[in-house]
Parts: sequence; C-alpha cells; structure tokens
Amino acid sequence: MAEDVSPTLLRRQLGRFLRERRQATGLTLEQAAVQVQLSFNALQRLEAGRTVKPRRQDVRELCMLYEVDADETEQAVGLAFRAATAKDEDGIFSLGGLFSDAFNMYVGMERSARRLVTYQEQIPGLLQTSDYARAVFRAFPGFGNDEDIQRRIDIRLKRQVIVTRKANPLAVEVLLNEAALRRVVGGKRVMAAQLKHLADLSTRSNVTLRVQPYAAGYTWGFQHGPFVLLDFGTAARNNQVEPPVVYVEGRLTSDLYVERLEDVQRYSELADAIRAETLDEVRTRDLVRQIAREFDRER
Repeated sequence: MAEDVSPTLLRRQLGRFLRERRQATGLTLEQAAVQVQLSFNALQRLEAGRTVKPRRQDVRELCMLYEVDADETEQAVGLAFRAATAKDEDGIFSLGGLFSDAFNMYVGMERSARRLVTYQEQIPGLLQTSDYARAVFRAFPGFGNDEDIQRRIDIRLKRQVIVTRKANPLAVEVLLNEAALRRVVGGKRVMAAQLKHLADLSTRSNVTLRVQPYAAGYTWGFQHGPFVLLDFGTAARNNQVEPPVVYVEGRLTSDLYVERLEDVQRYSELADAIRAETLDEVRTRDLVRQIAREFDRER
C-alpha cells in the first residue's frame, strides 16, 4: 500500500477488524474492555477508528483475547503503527493498484457497510454471474493464468453473500448506464444469462436497480465515470458507526478514496442527479429483460 495512505482509513480498517473479531467471540464492548483493562469509551473509540494514535500493545492484547492467529495479529499491530504515524492530507487518497491492499481495504468497507449507492458502466461485481466475471478477468492482459482467474472469480462470488444473505443484507442501489446492458462481455449467451440474473436480483427488497438511458446524455455536462458511495449506518444514540466514504476503483493505476465531508456530499449530489435521469425500477426491469431476450434470439 502506498505511503500516503489516509490515517483515518487505516484507523477505520483497524477498528473494523477489531470490532468484527470481538463480535465473532460473542463479547460485548464492556466485557472486552474489562478483560484488557481499557475503558469502555477507549475501546469504543478504537473500534470506531477515532483513536488518533492507537497503541500497539492494546491491539496485541485485544488480538490475544479474541484468539486471533499470529500472522493476523502482526498485521493488525502493524496497521496500528502505520495509523499512528501516517499524516493527514486533504481527504482524498490514492492507494495501490489492481487487487492491491487498497482493494482489500475496500472489500472490508463493503462488508461493513449498511447501504451502498453506485453508478456503473459495467455490471457491478456484486451482481455478476461467474461467466460474466470470467470474461471480464480474461480480457485483462495481466490475468492469463486460468487458476488465477478462477481464484478471482471465487473471491468475487463470495463477496456477493452480503447482498443475498437472509440476516441484514446490504442495501444496494445501482445506477447503471445503458451501455452496461448492451456492451457484449463474454458473448451473447453470457450476456443473456447475466441480464436475466440482474433482473431477478432487482426484485429483492434490498436491491434497487435503475438504468440511465442513452437519451439522458451526460449528467452535469461531463463524463464523470463510475463511483461507489458507502454508508455504514448508525449505532446507539443515532451516532454514525463510521463516516461515509466514496470509492473510485483504479483500473490501470490507483484506487481513490474520498473522505472529506464536502467532497462526499458532492458525490451524493451527483448520484441524486443521475437518479433523476434514470428509468423507474419497473421500466428498468422491463428493459433489462427485453435486452436479455434480444441476446437470446441473436446467439
């Protein structure tokens, strides 16, 4: 991961890791705090990513309590050190590259989010079929090994459980450019199956799908590209679990995270503007199924 990583992102990644491990053991915040001799508020701040300089010893003792293995413990301790020593800049950070630590950070955020709003010009990974994902990965010149491609497909499919699980599924709103429906990925058979899958997923109560038709032109007059808005919900007293973040995937260079409140708000306004130009959910589903039938006839 790059050296200019946002300290707040590092703290939040560390806090998320500790919170998930604590919850996996069945311990409450109060119980865990007593065991490692931290105050309730101190542990709460640490899990929320609000501890400016997390102490490595605290992290190590918490990992011991949660029975975290040695490798992951060292990673968590190293994360605490980097979070304590990194410097704040301007709230916009460029991290890593394709399938880097930066992407792993995104997957962790995605898993912890309560709501996700995304604009895409390709079927998003959370809604892809395995054949569509395979075609995407095979098209990239750096992924020539079948075993490596299959590993990436498996990871992508495992991520999708956050959408389909019965308990607290992720609320997903996808604003999809019409190009994603018509651009052929993997052949017409693959596209027909993918679009049928997409239409079926859009009937779920936690999935909202709306297509931005070609006729809408460019929102705000420019080609803004894909982005993801992640919202982590609220905890006790209506406090945010974590502040929202915007993620822009780096296709050839670096992944981009936007944290500054006014910039996140700007992306939220852009999502509102795109949404205003989309077809409603029923017309979207009808269009997706219509194009799927066209691919079926043509294959």
